[in-house]
Amino acid sequence: MTVLLADPVSEVVAAAEQLLTRRTGAPVTLVDPTDLGGSGRTIVLRVRVAENPFSLPRTLVIKQVRDPYLGVKNGVTPPAEVSQVFDPDTAFLREAVSYQFANALAQDARPGAELLAYDLHARLLVLSDLGDATAISVLLEDAGEDTVTNTLMAMAQAMGRMHAATVGREEDFTALLRRAEVAHSSDEVADQVSRVVANVPSMLSKFLGVDVAPSVLGQVQNAQNLFSGGRFRAFSPSDLCPDNIIVNGEGVRFLDYEWGGYRDAVLDITYALVSFPGCLCNIDLTEERASAMVDAWRAEVVGMWPALADEAELGRRLVEAQLIWVWLSTYLFLPNDHSRIAAVREHYLSVPRTEALVGRWARLARSAQLSGNTDVEAHAREVFAALRAHG
Repeated sequence: MTVLLADPVSEVVAAAEQLLTRRTGAPVTLVDPTDLGGSGRTIVLRVRVAENPFSLPRTLVIKQVRDPYLGVKNGVTPPAEVSQVFDPDTAFLREAVSYQFANALAQDARPGAELLAYDLHARLLVLSDLGDATAISVLLEDAGEDTVTNTLMAMAQAMGRMHAATVGREEDFTALLRRAEVAHSSDEVADQVSRVVANVPSMLSKFLGVDVAPSVLGQVQNAQNLFSGGRFRAFSPSDLCPDNIIVNGEGVRFLDYEWGGYRDAVLDITYALVSFPGCLCNIDLTEERASAMVDAWRAEVVGMWPALADEAELGRRLVEAQLIWVWLSTYLFLPNDHSRIAAVREHYLSVPRTEALVGRWARLARSAQLSGNTDVEAHAREVFAALRAHG
């Protein structure tokens, strides 16, 4: 992390000072802005509170959502797919609502930072500082085998605690969305998945010569419904990239709620099981590690959802959810589109796109085999073989 002196940073700090001054009724001075690694569409800073008349924390995190990909690093043009799904106003409001919702949870159940103040016009959030933390991507890359396994289990357990704490509170979340006048805004992730379902069959045929069986299409459509329905609905930050998951002294914490909302919780644990399909990250997920992650997650939620104690029921749901995520990854990365791929290659765990896709389809085939889902297994193995043949 480096100290920043650029004008946009000064603007964000000044806006945060004005916001906190209005909130406290006394001047607030923020100094020593440090870059925490926002994306091209956000600025995220840690600042020190130099004047602290109302016992504000010594350090704060401030985040501003800016216009899509303003100041993208290295001049990379964002892929059209990303531009389609990101609206800065809706993203900011949804994130502010998600933090408001999380603030209402018991402190030990909050999945991330506490929201201290926000400015709708400036698209500015002031958050509690989670302190010295390590992105889970760093731990998964640099740690020994036992630490990696324990980290993955801790991540899955933290997901489960978040899910268990938010079951049955969707009406509260919707009320906050309604108050922010975004209750009827589209769900960007669900919209993206709709495009996946509509386009992947023709993509597989065009690029790999693979036809999708009707039985597989039916399971894909079942999985698509998990974004709008499902038996196991709970809150999710939705953007569960490893760079948005950190570990500090209190455990695993989740960042970035721009797409936060309710969906079937099985989607979250399977997002990790297929190695984070929205980017090109790759982690070594043996069957033993995958099983340990599922068990850690299930231990937290089975009291709320006893049906998940049934191995066959859980296995079926895990395979269908993994199927939709692997289709998403295929939709994003099967075309050899440099601008699309360059926009996601800065992740710490990134690998070449073909390697990522081959690994994801191979994991799906193994999961389908273990659960006895012969249709998905055959589909996954056919795509896997075609990817290997095409290089």
